[in-house]
Amino acid sequence: MKRIVLSILALGMSCSLMAQNGAGGLTANDLNKIKTTYEKNGNTNKALSKIIANNDIRKLAINPNNKLNANGEFSNRVPNKGITDQKQSGRCWMFSGFNVLRNKMIQEYNLGAFELSQNYLFFYDQLEKSNLFLSLIIKHKNEPLTSKDNEWLLKNVLSDGGTFCGVVDLVTKYGVVPSTVVPETYNSNNTSRIDNLITLKLKEDALELRSMKGNTENRKIEMLAEIYKMLVMAYGEPITEFTYTLKDKDGNVIANNEKFTPKSFYDRFIGIDLVNTYVMLMNDPSREYYKLYEIENDRHTMDGHNWQFINLPADDIKTCAINSIKDSTLMYFSCDVGKSLDNEAGTLDLNNFDYETLFGVKFGMDKKQRIETFASGSSHAMTLVAVDIDPVTDKPTKWMVENSWGASSGYQGHLIMTDDWFNEYMFRLVVDKKYVPQNILDILKQKPIMLPPWDPMFSNED
Repeated sequence: MKRIVLSILALGMSCSLMAQNGAGGLTANDLNKIKTTYEKNGNTNKALSKIIANNDIRKLAINPNNKLNANGEFSNRVPNKGITDQKQSGRCWMFSGFNVLRNKMIQEYNLGAFELSQNYLFFYDQLEKSNLFLSLIIKHKNEPLTSKDNEWLLKNVLSDGGTFCGVVDLVTKYGVVPSTVVPETYNSNNTSRIDNLITLKLKEDALELRSMKGNTENRKIEMLAEIYKMLVMAYGEPITEFTYTLKDKDGNVIANNEKFTPKSFYDRFIGIDLVNTYVMLMNDPSREYYKLYEIENDRHTMDGHNWQFINLPADDIKTCAINSIKDSTLMYFSCDVGKSLDNEAGTLDLNNFDYETLFGVKFGMDKKQRIETFASGSSHAMTLVAVDIDPVTDKPTKWMVENSWGASSGYQGHLIMTDDWFNEYMFRLVVDKKYVPQNILDILKQKPIMLPPWDPMFSNED
């Protein structure tokens, strides 16, 4: 017994010595050099340390000389009505997509603040994503659990985030309803708990499907029936038809107590061919421009479309955006919203915060390098509504987006960004093809370059 204990102690000492002598480990000499560098400005660093340690870093770094004025004065703006609120959920992609669709309806029928039901379509989003996950688990069931595909699947089981391709496929398949017909529930506004529970169940189901021999489809449907039950309890059972009266903002009746299905309502009042009308444009300087790309399995439904995008320089994307805004047409827009965001002022500006001066440290990566190191990516979808163009240079100076964080956030529910910020942190824009030059549309004829789902550009807006 003592011999075993001594052996263990000896082994522990040996491992400790190996760790201390390992290549790249910090030595006492290294630490002394680091400390000496810090102490060169000892008094200043000590004073800053006391201040920074006990205060909000963002407030300390805020730039008082920043001149961006958060107001609604823009040379070109699309009229929009009614700020939405996604609450504690990751459904920004749906709110942004619906803002584009409802605005067309508001303009055509002279409506007041009208909103489509996110809860209605979100139910099917979660059910379809569950089916997508289980179907892909079956597809890769004979591969090791540690394979790249299976590892990615089990790390990305279910989320409430998404992209515009989800709006396209889900609306095309299931239609839409007004928000007053299917209102939000507590859990649709607070999705994390039910999302975690369904994710846990789907992982359990995945292991069972992997262990099965023969036909797994029937068992998959039984599993989805359980998921359906959980979704009904959290979000309510989805309707198949409803009676609705629609009036314009002056009280004139457009539809009087008429019966609709979700699809007939969409066809009657919006009716856009979503699959063929829009194109997604991307600014990703880590890849070759003027090429068509597709991300494998980046979709919301098993029978839907992986999202494809044309990769373009920012200036080409701005041209399309300006064309759309000048024709009073909103656009789905996504970006890395957390970067240089002053939410109180409602501004996205590279000069909002001066962390370099505060810490005496240079942050020097460009957009390409941030993408390649996963330091930046598309994190949030909003709706592009306005641009301010300098009359002298004919170049944009600032932009405005309608957000889905409630009317009290930012500037009256909007965020205003400088053109420089747009260049650095804008990623995706979905625009009607009629506002895109033909030479860019011709890129859609290319065979898309397929990217794996774990690519740095794979990220759901939430």
